[in-house]
Amino acid sequence: MHMNKILGFLGTCALLAGCGMPGGGTWHAEYDASATGTPAQMMYGTPSATDDAAHRMAVLLPLSGANAATGRAIKTSIEAAILQRAPQSLSVSFFDTGANTATAINSALGQNPEIIVGPVFAADARMLRTMKPSEMPAISFTSDATAIGDGVMTMALMPTNGVEAIVREISADHSRGMVILAPETNSGRLMASAARAAATNYDIPVSGVVFYREKDTDSIKNAANAAALYQARSAANTRAREILSDILTTERLTAIEKSSLSRQLDKISKSETIGRLPYDAVLMLGTGDDAKSLVSFLRYYGVGARDARLYGTAMWDGANIDTDLTLSGAKYPALAVMNPSFVNLYEQITASAPTRLASFGYDAANLAIGMIYSNKSNAAYLLDPSGYVGMDGLFRLTPNGASQRALRIVEIAGAPAPREVKAAPANFLAPIYNIDQQNLSPARAMAMETPGINPLTYIQIPDRLTGKYKSKTYGANVTRPDTAAQQNIVTILPEDDSDEIVTNPDFTPRTLESVNRTYIDSVEIYE
Repeated sequence: MHMNKILGFLGTCALLAGCGMPGGGTWHAEYDASATGTPAQMMYGTPSATDDAAHRMAVLLPLSGANAATGRAIKTSIEAAILQRAPQSLSVSFFDTGANTATAINSALGQNPEIIVGPVFAADARMLRTMKPSEMPAISFTSDATAIGDGVMTMALMPTNGVEAIVREISADHSRGMVILAPETNSGRLMASAARAAATNYDIPVSGVVFYREKDTDSIKNAANAAALYQARSAANTRAREILSDILTTERLTAIEKSSLSRQLDKISKSETIGRLPYDAVLMLGTGDDAKSLVSFLRYYGVGARDARLYGTAMWDGANIDTDLTLSGAKYPALAVMNPSFVNLYEQITASAPTRLASFGYDAANLAIGMIYSNKSNAAYLLDPSGYVGMDGLFRLTPNGASQRALRIVEIAGAPAPREVKAAPANFLAPIYNIDQQNLSPARAMAMETPGINPLTYIQIPDRLTGKYKSKTYGANVTRPDTAAQQNIVTILPEDDSDEIVTNPDFTPRTLESVNRTYIDSVEIYE
């Protein structure tokens, strides 16, 4: 049976164009989305096949060096799956990539395995893709889309899955626009590109894309300042206070007019900003720690919970931010709660809780065993469009090597665990994701798109004075992005200096009191 499977697989590969290209013909062979049905359960037990021929599986993990702890955690899960499910006819060998990856790969290939599980990191996966026969499948754990393809697949959660899932939720929340805040890294720029693509798919205007340096307080502060349109909104606030102060000081007013203008001046004097934002959703693509800093600075610059809802990505899952009041109400995508049976098994073996990579390793081993003893071809089994239900919920592998994982949407509610607000999809009958990470180009910064803020829009003055007291519009800026090239053409609307406020030449405006600004970490003050 084993030889027939390999010969059949090679024959299929020879008939397809582009067999040797990354993500090419080999894995497209029997991937038929029209055949999508009920996903298979990846649970315990032994394969149903009666094949007793000798079979081999190779595993590539960092078992020494700086990343040995990660490799050992995955190895423990793989060994557990093998002990539970693998027949005696299966031989499994582990090879250490911690010292020399090329040597480990050569040693693994020398065993002539039917499938390779691992490696963990992108550089190692690229090397494996280059060195292995194109028809040999490998299940790695990298989330880098540039490292997979040509038979190298991954069990990792692709960043674009989480980005598209949360943008879909932003759309479901009827957002009128969003601003994207992303770390200035290769991954951050790719996720920003995915967010823009998803925003186009779900018809959500993007008001701006702002990058910051990770863990850099000054950079994060500047990003929040830009996203909050603080300079324009502050200038508009100052002008509104000047107009109200001028009218109260120089004009003859009725008691009702004076009372109304005084109340308005008192109200806007409690803040340094005025004016609506061009978005009502803030999408943060960095870590939970960076998100906490970003939100604190956004509050500092006048963007409150009433102005915009907060959203994050699957990077927040397990980041210990769920009790943080600064992020209360924020939503993010998360994997399913890990299968309790697996958690108990792992804890019994190691006396510690499993990581997601450990559960991915367990599923990868089960998937590899299932492929070896299946009556299907390797491609048909591994790329089953119906997917599988593993220890972290529904997933499937795609022809280009990427994984698709069903994600639920959770909300931070100040409790030890987030509150689930939307369950994960139960199957792939309807497409869950439409964005291919391999087709994305890194996004560039996009200047904030705003029609500007005219202070007179936010204050009410007597009709008889509207011709006398005028103001320019602050911060008007319109961008027209070239989505194909991920470039932005920025047009700055000219300011009309002729409509400055008209005042009595003998009038000296009174000095405006400065606003007492407080860095708000966890409590927003409502009027």
